[in-house]
Amino acid sequence: MRRTKSSSQVVANAGMGSFDIHHHNIAQQRVPTNTMPQRSILGVLSENEQRHRSHSVSALPTKMISGFENAFPFPGKMVSTKAAAVLSKPCFAIYIDEPEIVQETYQFEVELPSLEEMDANVVKEKFTLLLDGSAASPMMVDSTLPPDDDATETDPDVIAVSEYIDEIYLYLRQAEVKHRPKPYYMRKQPDITSAMRAILVDWLVEVREEYKLRNETLYLAVNYLDRFLSSMSVLRGKLQLVGTAAILLAAKYEEIYPPDLDEFVYITDDTYTKQQLLRMEHLLLKVLAFDLTVPTINQFLLQYIHKQAVGTKAEHLAMYMAELTLLEVDPFLKYVPSLTAAAAYCLANYTINRIFWPGTLQAFTGYTLSDIAPCLVDLHRACLNAPHQSQKAIWEKYKAPKYMQVSHLAIPATLPL
Repeated sequence: MRRTKSSSQVVANAGMGSFDIHHHNIAQQRVPTNTMPQRSILGVLSENEQRHRSHSVSALPTKMISGFENAFPFPGKMVSTKAAAVLSKPCFAIYIDEPEIVQETYQFEVELPSLEEMDANVVKEKFTLLLDGSAASPMMVDSTLPPDDDATETDPDVIAVSEYIDEIYLYLRQAEVKHRPKPYYMRKQPDITSAMRAILVDWLVEVREEYKLRNETLYLAVNYLDRFLSSMSVLRGKLQLVGTAAILLAAKYEEIYPPDLDEFVYITDDTYTKQQLLRMEHLLLKVLAFDLTVPTINQFLLQYIHKQAVGTKAEHLAMYMAELTLLEVDPFLKYVPSLTAAAAYCLANYTINRIFWPGTLQAFTGYTLSDIAPCLVDLHRACLNAPHQSQKAIWEKYKAPKYMQVSHLAIPATLPL
C-alpha cells in the first residue's frame, strides 16, 4: 500500500478550504523581525545584570567580591558592602534533601585457638556476629523467592498485575466518561458527514496495517479524531489532515519506534506539507488539552479476555467486531468503551461458544446482559452489514490466516435476547 492515494484522496479532493473554527478565534500574525522587542529569557538574570552594570564591577567570582570590597585585584573597581551583598546573592538556589546516613556498627567476637590446639593441628574458630539493629543478616537467603526467574516472566498474573486489576478497572471506568467524545457531534459539523469520517477511519486502518502499528494506536487515533471534531468545525478539504495528525500523535504516544514525520506526509501523497502537519498536531494538542491517556475499547476487551478466556478464535472475532464499531459514529459513540467492549465479547462468545456473558465478568464489571443488550443489537447489525459495506479495510484485515479468517465466519441471524 505504498501509495494510498486512491483511498486518501477521496476525502482530500472532496473540497479545499481551511478550518472554520467556531469555538476558538485563532489568528496568526507575523511580527516583522526588526520590530520585535529584545527580550531576555530569564528576568532574574536581566535584573542582576542591570545591577552589575550600574556599579561597573567586572565579572568576578562571588568569593572574590563578598567580604573584600576594598581588595579587588583590578584598580578602580570598587563597590560598597551593600552592592557586594547583592552581587553575591545567587539567582537560583537548589536545595537537595540528602538522606541522613546511618552507619551500622558491627561487633565481632572471635575465639582464637590456644597453643595446645595449635600443637595438635586442631584449629577451631568461632565467630559471633552481633548487629546493632533488628534487620536480618544480608547474607541470609530468602526461601520465599521463586527458584526460577523464567517462571516469573511467563506468569500471566505478573504481567497483568492481578493484585490491582479491580482498582485499575475502576479507574478506567471513571476516566472513560471524562475523555469521551460527544455522541452526536456530527450533527453540528457544517461541511463533513459520517460517510466522510468512515472513509477516513477506513484509511487509518490501512495506515496501521502498512506500518505494522499496534491496535491501541488505531483506537487512540480515532479517539483523538472524534474528540477534536466534537469541539471544532472542519472543512472537508482538511479532514484527512486532522486524521493524519491524530495517528501521528497516537504513534508518538504508543509506539516504541513511531514512523518519521516524512512517512506521514508521504502516505497522504504529498497532499499536505510537513509544516501543515506540524501545525495541525499543535492545534490538536491544544484542543485535547494534552489529555492523551484515555481508556479505549481495546483496553477493556483485553481485560475481559484475561479475566475469562474464550479461546483464540473467539478472541480474534471479538477484536474484529470491536474495530467495526470505529467506523460508525452513530450509534456507537453513545456507548462508553467498556460497554462496547462487553458487547463485542458477548457476540463473539455467543458465535463461537454459544454463551453470552459469564457470571465472572458480570461480577467484575457490574454489567448485566440487559445492560449490554442495546449495544449488542447495534453491533450485531453492524457485523451482518460489514461484508456489504464499501469500506472493507477491517473486513480484509481479519480474513488473513493469522486471524483465523474470522471475518468470514457466519454470524447468527438472530440473537436470543
